[in-house]
Amino acid sequence: MSLAGEIDHDSGDTLRRALDACDTPRPRIVVDLRQVTFMDSSGINIFIAAHRTVSEAGGWLRLAAPGETVMRTLRLVGVDAVIDCRETLRQALSN
Repeated sequence: MSLAGEIDHDSGDTLRRALDACDTPRPRIVVDLRQVTFMDSSGINIFIAAHRTVSEAGGWLRLAAPGETVMRTLRLVGVDAVIDCRETLRQALSN
């Protein structure tokens, strides 16, 4: 899935629904963040919850191509140590 703009409290419910893979066995989700300009704690919490759910179902979640500002946020709170973050979409889509 590709996201654009800001990931915050206002967009959180839409993102949460889009990441819901509870009916999918072994879900594999790649989120393209190239066009995301801002992410607050709402987005971080949504990605962590989705990662946990997907992992428990035997799948994985990858974040692809975060810009400098978003990547700085992911590193600051340690999300990059928990969720697989790849520099490019191509890397995220490969095994």
